[in-house]
Amino acid sequence: MNLSFYILYFGNGSYNKPINKNIYNLKNLQYMESFNYYTDVLKKYADFNGRARRSEYWYFILFNLIISILLGIIDGVMGLMTVGIADVYSLGVLVPTVAVAVRRMHDVGKSGWYCLIPIYNIILAATEGEGGTNDYGVDPKNSEIEDVIDHLVE
Repeated sequence: MNLSFYILYFGNGSYNKPINKNIYNLKNLQYMESFNYYTDVLKKYADFNGRARRSEYWYFILFNLIISILLGIIDGVMGLMTVGIADVYSLGVLVPTVAVAVRRMHDVGKSGWYCLIPIYNIILAATEGEGGTNDYGVDPKNSEIEDVIDHLVE
């Protein structure tokens, strides 16, 4: 082992700091990417057309649940038992929740009406979407690859 290797990786004894810093930044990037799914659904507020990936749907449900629980706790602490912040939030995200559920059903090749079937809708939401283009649009998971292939074929 030469001296430059030692200085590069171990430096003055603080070799853990750069490694941990990089891992920390990667974890923050993953959390931000996950939260982007939530904000993307809100941006497509009432868009019932197209398809939604499993990750988009489930991350939206997860963040929606976390925010609802936190707002419910705040309502309880503040004593708002009739109509509180959590209720207003729930009404505000009702349309995007239905819209992302319909787009999720479209991703597995089903009509949006399948959201109304109690257990089957959860099974469909957990099922991997159809590969390639279906009746409802381009595959959101591999849409970039299809665009490149379509461009090459033309």
